[in-house]
Amino acid sequence: MTTHRRTVGPNVLAVDDTCVVYLHVDPVRRTAVAVDAGSGRWLDHLDEYGVDSVTDVIVTHHHRDQVEGLPLLAAAGARIWVPENEASLIDDVDRNWQRRPVANNYDLRLDRFSLLESVPVTGVMKDYSTTRIGHLDVTTVPTPGHTPGSVTYLIGGQAFVGDLIHSPGKVWSAAALQWSYVGLEGAALTMASLTQLLDHHPTVLLPSHGEPMTDPAAAAEQTCRTLADLYHVRMGFGTDILNKLDKPFVQLSPHLLMNRTSESRCYVLLSDAGTALMIDFGYDLTTGIPQGGERFTVRPWLPSLRALRRDYGIDKIEVAVPTHYHDDHVAGFNLLREVHGTEVWASSLVADVLENPSQYDLPCLWYEPIHCERHIPDGTSVRWREYELEMHALPGHTLYASAIGFTVDGRRVLATGDQQTGTWVPGALPEIPNFQYANLFRPDDFAASAALYQRLQPELMITGHWEPRLVEQDYLDELTTVGAEVARVHRALLQPDDPVFGGSTRITPYRIEAVHGVPFEVSVETADSVQLVVPPDWTCKQVDDRTFLVVPYVRQPVRRARIAAAVTRDGRYLGQLAEALVDVRLPEESS
Repeated sequence: MTTHRRTVGPNVLAVDDTCVVYLHVDPVRRTAVAVDAGSGRWLDHLDEYGVDSVTDVIVTHHHRDQVEGLPLLAAAGARIWVPENEASLIDDVDRNWQRRPVANNYDLRLDRFSLLESVPVTGVMKDYSTTRIGHLDVTTVPTPGHTPGSVTYLIGGQAFVGDLIHSPGKVWSAAALQWSYVGLEGAALTMASLTQLLDHHPTVLLPSHGEPMTDPAAAAEQTCRTLADLYHVRMGFGTDILNKLDKPFVQLSPHLLMNRTSESRCYVLLSDAGTALMIDFGYDLTTGIPQGGERFTVRPWLPSLRALRRDYGIDKIEVAVPTHYHDDHVAGFNLLREVHGTEVWASSLVADVLENPSQYDLPCLWYEPIHCERHIPDGTSVRWREYELEMHALPGHTLYASAIGFTVDGRRVLATGDQQTGTWVPGALPEIPNFQYANLFRPDDFAASAALYQRLQPELMITGHWEPRLVEQDYLDELTTVGAEVARVHRALLQPDDPVFGGSTRITPYRIEAVHGVPFEVSVETADSVQLVVPPDWTCKQVDDRTFLVVPYVRQPVRRARIAAAVTRDGRYLGQLAEALVDVRLPEESS
């Protein structure tokens, strides 16, 4: 039996399988690089393709019709390369099968259309990178839409698009376009991905299902129209994602821009040297702010930078500065560093959270550490190009936040992150204070921030999710009133020993990676007497009032073993008020 194949370019074969597998043949060495694996059954026919072996396979996305054959390819000695954002759905898919919600499920991403068992990978294909794979130079372009982590590979002008598009005006899967119970997030992002892909001037689009498209611009335009029609029918209104892609920035002044497409909103400070500084940078051109979940469910990318280059001549983001550590404000920082060489400067408190997220038990932490080239103490300033940036402690929305003050185009500006909502509803306070208790809020924080604003007298306040506000004295006085009211209601409601007043009991680090038989150290933050509770077979030695040395002993690897801080206050035992989680490996696993 022979498989159906056809030539789609010089030494490029399209082999029909569960998906179209594209083989890039090196006729001299009689080897090939495959784009996607399909079922792998085509490996039985390599001699028909003039190939003795497949050296590498690069995967466009994690769906089973693309990757079912990866175990066969791995057994045959092929190196496996996968999109960075979807690596865990291939080399650690067992974790997703164990943790994926099924009952009362509102998450409609097709991440269960994945491998049944994990397959080790050789490496990941990083967005915006060019990598030598076998005898090919492969550029990876982020093209979310069919899945959040989908990529397109550009090889010699040909674009291997996976399931981003099937044919002009059509896509391969409707279900893949709907990521949440009520949305069509994938449809909107497919439009943005197709439009950006054209920036690379591909000569042909080669889909995983469908035939080559030799007029990429016409195919993309027709597909964007049909997707827009679908979006309008389902949602009752149109999507403006292509308008946002084309014009993401609002010019607040000649040298200060606001990105209206991102969550949270980021701001760009332009230097006359032709470079830029970002204040916050989370999820650019998003179809909705991600809400937790596994790492593969969220994806930073850089679509707005095409307009920054085109409209403002900015080719380099030199520095990124966060107001606070929440993922919607910092998710894109590592990607900026990888693509632009961007340095991250942060206030000292915020920098520690970014660099050591596993130390903290806080909401909205980014998954990976974010290295900060500069730690700036609050109350001090730092020079970038022609601007002086002042860092001011701004607890309230979260304990680890800073207001960033600077003067641009003759105006005093203060970036306040998520401290105030910038909204008002009838019957409410004139300004809604944005506090969450899990962020380590204290009753007087908003009074302190109001006092800070009164002292600094900013002319413009820019925030994470709301419109910029020209500041008048009446507004600052309103914030002073709100701060006092926040403090009053908490003192009226809560007991004096509530953690909101005295600080919660915490174990640091909160997430611990340990090895059987190897000691690790934890500290407990509390004003009371404390003992550390550990599993029965473990040992624990108290080093001082707040520090403990723990030795874990396990017979097999353990995930999220619990330790706890047992607190006594004034002779009264209050119980195990804080916990930490410990993953324990066996010694041979850690080598």
